[in-house]
Amino acid sequence: MTDDTLRPVLLAGLQGQQNQNIDYELAELANLAEANNLQPVETFLQKLDRPNPATYFGKGKVEELGQAVQSYEVDLIVVNDELSPSQIRNLEKLTDATVVDRTGLILDIFAQRAQTKVAKLQVQLARLQYQLPRLRTSMSVSLDQQTGAGGAGFTSRGSGETKLEQSRRRITSEMVHIRQELAELIKDEDTRTTQRQASQLPTVALVGYTNAGKSTLMNRLLERFGVGAVNATTKQVFEKNMLFATLNTTVRKLTLTDKRQLLLSDTVGFVSKLPHNLVAAFRSTLEAAGQADLLLQVVDVSDSNYQQMMKTTEETLQSIGVIGRPMITVFNKADQTNLPYPTVDGENAITISALDLKSQDELIQLIEQNIFADSQPVKLKIPFSENKLVATLSSQHVFLQEDYTEEGTIIELILSPQELAKYQAYQI
Repeated sequence: MTDDTLRPVLLAGLQGQQNQNIDYELAELANLAEANNLQPVETFLQKLDRPNPATYFGKGKVEELGQAVQSYEVDLIVVNDELSPSQIRNLEKLTDATVVDRTGLILDIFAQRAQTKVAKLQVQLARLQYQLPRLRTSMSVSLDQQTGAGGAGFTSRGSGETKLEQSRRRITSEMVHIRQELAELIKDEDTRTTQRQASQLPTVALVGYTNAGKSTLMNRLLERFGVGAVNATTKQVFEKNMLFATLNTTVRKLTLTDKRQLLLSDTVGFVSKLPHNLVAAFRSTLEAAGQADLLLQVVDVSDSNYQQMMKTTEETLQSIGVIGRPMITVFNKADQTNLPYPTVDGENAITISALDLKSQDELIQLIEQNIFADSQPVKLKIPFSENKLVATLSSQHVFLQEDYTEEGTIIELILSPQELAKYQAYQI
């Protein structure tokens, strides 16, 4: 029985020689459909060495899909791969239903989820790139022709633009405009990034599969370590149990119990077969991962396909040029499995539940071991005339020792190499 609030849909996929994870992909396709307010009523799978260039599926499977459209009284088919424009047109003609491929489905979800101006423009650009080669050739039948004088019949004074050409020109022009607007917005974001880098605070970026719990983890850490965490000024990120709940990168400052600070960012989640033009459109958003001092790959360990999800995350990071960055693998949602937690699974891996305080403490400790590895105890002598500097350092560090001499205040604290260079003149 279907939910009357959801639109029923058929799912269809092809298993070839290079596709050995089809069950996982179809399960994910069902989740994507549900994220777009669709309810799968039946899934069709065909084993075929290579897609049919005209209809993607073989003749028998196309006929079966057409019969299912009538039997289930549905008008929409979602296909697991990206189809060519001609394949979509031919399938729609033969099945008498609208056909949406995986790329189109993901783009629709992103369009619904986009909240910020940058995210909306990035999704709009990706959708236009997707639509451009899929404009209907049937639009070309109408020509802007001129009538000859004296009623002598139709005289062509040069064929006008076809509707197809007009549409292509309009979309191309719109894409140019969007790229220009994005360039200005990204320039402003680059300025903010430069300012954050100038603060010399270490940066940590959450990456991983969509719905792995990145936003939940960030919000729980913000509750405890975020600026203004005890009052309503805390700016948390949107959190919901659904695919692609958030599309924009959010950066927040954390102050740890030893007063050391870091910047934590939440990034858009990944999914298998994420459309290339969508990855390209969100490249600037995902660059937060490439600029981070440390990556936290958040993995939903309660999902039986978590290893495939990790592979997808790593492939997506490589596609945007994020290679060789230090990374901690955070196996999250252990409370939904029979796994013990928090358990350190290696030098750069940990099993946790984002909702568990002890887990959070274990993770913070592992983060500190990574990003503050080069820090060392240092003794500084601050003249009394510069007591403001002592106050500044006290607000940012826990003093291991504090003594007073006739020349000034001697303090011992842990400094990073960058901080040490800044206060080198005071070192004793």
